[in-house]
Amino acid sequence: MKSNTDRIYLLEEEKVPKALLTLGIPTMIGMMVSALYNLIDAFFVGQLGTAQIGAVSVVYTLGVILLGIGLLFGSGASSYLSRLLGQKLYKEASDCASTALITSVGVGSVIILLLLVFLTPILRLLGATDTILPFAKEYAVIFIIGLVFNVFNITVNNIITAEGASMISMIAMLSGGIANIIFDPVLIFGFHMGVKGAAIATLIARIISFVIYLTYLLSGKSIFKFKIGNWKPSKVVYSEIFKIGIPMLVFQLLSSLTLGITNSLAARYGDAAVAALGVVARIMNLGGMIIFGFLKGYQPFVGYNFGANHSERVEEATKTILKWGMVFCIATATILVVCRIPIMESFSKNDEMVVSIGSRALIANALVFIGMAYQVLHGTRFLALGKAKQGGMISIGRQGAFFLPLVFLLTAIFDLNGLILAQPVSDICSILMVVILVQRDKKDVLIALNHNCE
Repeated sequence: MKSNTDRIYLLEEEKVPKALLTLGIPTMIGMMVSALYNLIDAFFVGQLGTAQIGAVSVVYTLGVILLGIGLLFGSGASSYLSRLLGQKLYKEASDCASTALITSVGVGSVIILLLLVFLTPILRLLGATDTILPFAKEYAVIFIIGLVFNVFNITVNNIITAEGASMISMIAMLSGGIANIIFDPVLIFGFHMGVKGAAIATLIARIISFVIYLTYLLSGKSIFKFKIGNWKPSKVVYSEIFKIGIPMLVFQLLSSLTLGITNSLAARYGDAAVAALGVVARIMNLGGMIIFGFLKGYQPFVGYNFGANHSERVEEATKTILKWGMVFCIATATILVVCRIPIMESFSKNDEMVVSIGSRALIANALVFIGMAYQVLHGTRFLALGKAKQGGMISIGRQGAFFLPLVFLLTAIFDLNGLILAQPVSDICSILMVVILVQRDKKDVLIALNHNCE
């Protein structure tokens, strides 16, 4: 385990490619495993039937909402913490970290309680049909309880990543993911618990991750000092957290709304459409989370070096990540297109409609996935530098400003095919917007440099 001095050296002096790999690979593995939670559930539940996998697809939306709360405080604090560490303001960083964690768990607990109280109408709103609803309720109650631990895990994950403790994040998420893989088939099939078994497996996995994170925080090995007394809900701290965190929260809420609307519209075409698009959403989410995961290592590196006025390291890191990201996206898109049929059959081999709808959706989403690294990289860069306006526009554009009008328009014109095309078309619009924002940012930087020279 790295000492605090080693982590600072990694952020400030280590060669850029090596630093990015050291920070990015553990967070990438951790985020990938985290995304596998729901994909694994979908895989095993898919063996039970179309209604059951449809139930998991509907409830998945609720997890996205609470992920947003964790990111609001965790990712929001992470950007600020990296810059504080770059300025050697360690006391202020500890106060910020403690405030973010305590507030996150408090807000998350209130939302979880409301979800449990109004569960049935919420599931209906998210697209649960009469055949899906009983399984969705059975899965949701346990799944939602587990979200208490997940809010804590996500917040801590982002906070300690800011100090370069990416290995702890990987261990925590990897341990939870392995537990989920083991307990899913045992509880679903071995103990004949069905969808309830999948929910319990996810709960166990999240508790395991929670214990690992809590042990690290209590060990005193973190640069940040987590204490109740460090909870200082000041205007300065919350404004810095919300400046970056709110765009992340809005993105997650819009993602949840997107999934809910997609499920609701898909319900018009039957359970097979709900199940197929739900599976595709998880598959594409896995690819996206791998990119997000690697960029979680990039973000503290950029934030720290920006705070320390090492602009050349920021620029080199951005160019390096973009090259790596494009290679990954092209390779992933190729695999998804070529292997679309066996991929979908692994989730629902006995339902030809699920395979047919899912295969078409995979092709459409895979083709635009090629540009995912570009838009996510620059969104992360803007947020890491504290440029909330540009980062927020990128976060909101893909799932909100573009998707919401397109999904209704395209579905009205092309029916199910329009629903399948809505997300890919909104991704294309988002990529074009990112290109414009990046070019404008370059012009602003050049103007500022010329002004300083004068």
